[in-house]
Amino acid sequence: MVTESTNHNQIGTLQESSLHATLKAHYQMQGDQLETLVDGYVVDIVRPDLLIEIQTANFTAIRSKLRKLVKNHRLKLVYPIAQDKWIVRLETDDTIVSRRKSPKTGRPEDLFYELVRMPNLIAHPNFTLEVVLTQQEEFWINDGKGSWRRKRWSIGDRKLLEVIDTIEYTTPTDFLAAIPADLERPFTNRQLTKALHLRRGHAAKITYCLRKMGLLEITGKQGNAHLFAETN
Repeated sequence: MVTESTNHNQIGTLQESSLHATLKAHYQMQGDQLETLVDGYVVDIVRPDLLIEIQTANFTAIRSKLRKLVKNHRLKLVYPIAQDKWIVRLETDDTIVSRRKSPKTGRPEDLFYELVRMPNLIAHPNFTLEVVLTQQEEFWINDGKGSWRRKRWSIGDRKLLEVIDTIEYTTPTDFLAAIPADLERPFTNRQLTKALHLRRGHAAKITYCLRKMGLLEITGKQGNAHLFAETN
């Protein structure tokens, strides 16, 4: 059921980041309805045959929403990953203190940090996931309220600079691209970490998701480490 609601539209856009708003404009087509109620949930973009939801934060916040919407609607989840990011530091009066490029480089495999929250949803025939590789600016505010990791600077906003590429996942097998073809089978998480130059623990998230999708199975052990291979 699709309905219009002024109150819910306000709720949907009240704390919308610049990144979210720009991506919404990027995906919008003529005739689309924006911030519209569908089955009791505000959806970013509504078309007669497709719902598009843009998520710039973690998947936990929308997991229940997506699971309910895909029961009766085709749905595409759009998730941006900053391949390149610039940190802009601001004083509370918006005076720019500095701008520098972050040494961290985002990559498609970063998706699995969030996908661990709902890997089973990928198998639903109504669900599609699209990763958007981007260049972004992230604005830090010197208000003393942020994370200790940022020395109490708060993240005020994120801004889209450029869309570099998009990767669409329509079926679980599309995610097997995360496993290098030349990686010897079976393999351990440690071997996958080395092959993909991942951070510690990242490979375990990938193999967990692929197991939940029915794409990988445990075939044995190498010492205390599980061995993984594609299912037959």
